[in-house]
Amino acid sequence: MTPLASGLPAPLPQSTIDSAEQRLGFGLHPLLAAIYRDLANGGFGPDYQLLSLTDGPTSEQAVECYLDVRAGRAGTEWAWPEGVLPILTWGCGMYACVDCRSDQGTVLLFEPNPGDPDAAWWIDSPSLAAWFEHYVDDTGWWVKAEKGEDLDDMPPWREARNRAVMLGPPRG
Repeated sequence: MTPLASGLPAPLPQSTIDSAEQRLGFGLHPLLAAIYRDLANGGFGPDYQLLSLTDGPTSEQAVECYLDVRAGRAGTEWAWPEGVLPILTWGCGMYACVDCRSDQGTVLLFEPNPGDPDAAWWIDSPSLAAWFEHYVDDTGWWVKAEKGEDLDDMPPWREARNRAVMLGPPRG
C-alpha cells in the first residue's frame, strides 16, 4: 500500500453521507457508507486512490462524478446506469464503480476505450468486500494487466444498457 504522507482524510459525518445520498437519489451500499463514515473520505489506496464521496482531497468526487456522467450521457448509447457509483478512476476514462442497488455491492469496471458501449461494462468483483481485499492487497485485475496477462476471466455486465435506458436521466 502507498503510504500517505499526511495520514488519512477525516471520515464523514452521517449527515454528510445522508445529504450525498439525497443528491444521488439512492443509498450507498452499507459497506461503502461505513468506509466513508468510519475510515476516511477517500484519498487512500495503492497507487490509485478511492474517490472522496464529496468535499474531499481527491481530484474527483464520487457524487459529482456520478451526477455529471448521468446528466451528460442521458439519452445516448453511453447512458450511465442508475445506482452505479464511480469510486475510483483508473485513468483513460476507466472507473471502478459500485452497484449500490445490488445486495453484495457488485464492483464493476467501466472501460470505454474500445469504443463499444455494449462492451464497456465488466464485473470486477461480485462483492465490494472482496474487491476491497484485492484493492488493499494490490492483487486485482490491474496487477495482471500490468504484467500483460489476459483478463478473460472478467465477465461482462450486461445490465448496463437496460438499467440506463429503463430508468432514464437522474432525478433532481
